[in-house]
Amino acid sequence: MSNKINIKNKKASFEYHLLERLIAGIVLTGTEIKSIRNGKASIQEAYCSFEKDELFVRNMHISQYDYGTYNNHDPKRDRKLLLTARELKKLKTKTTEKGFTIIPTLLFINEKGFAKLEIALAKGKKMYDKRQDIKKKDTRREIERDIRQNR
Repeated sequence: MSNKINIKNKKASFEYHLLERLIAGIVLTGTEIKSIRNGKASIQEAYCSFEKDELFVRNMHISQYDYGTYNNHDPKRDRKLLLTARELKKLKTKTTEKGFTIIPTLLFINEKGFAKLEIALAKGKKMYDKRQDIKKKDTRREIERDIRQNR
C-alpha cells in the first residue's frame, strides 16, 4: 500500500507556536478514506475541540468521493479522533489554559493503510512574532540565492 499522501497545514507554523505534537487516528467512513487516498482533503481551516471527553476535528474538508452513490459523506462533518485516555486528559487540561488550542498539522496514510492526523498543541503568535518569522525566511532565501549565484 502506498503512503504518499501527505496533506499539510502550511499556515499552522506561521500562525502558531507548535509546542507538542501527537499522532491520532480518525474515525472515517468508506467514501472518506477513498477521497483521502485520492488526495482530495484539506486541513487548512481545521481545528480540534472537546465534546464531553472526546476530541473531534472540526471544519476539515474531505471532498465527496466521485464514484460514491447515496452513501457519500458530508464534506465538513465533525470527525472523532482516537487517542489514549492519558493523552486526552493531558490535552484537555492544557486547552483550558488561556491561549492554547489544538490544530491539525498533517494528514497522512500510515504503512498499514490507515489515515492518521498529526495534531499539535499550539499557542497563537503575536503580530511581531510573525514579522520576525518573515524576516528570517527572507534572509534565508537571500543567503541561498547568493550561494547559488557564486557557484
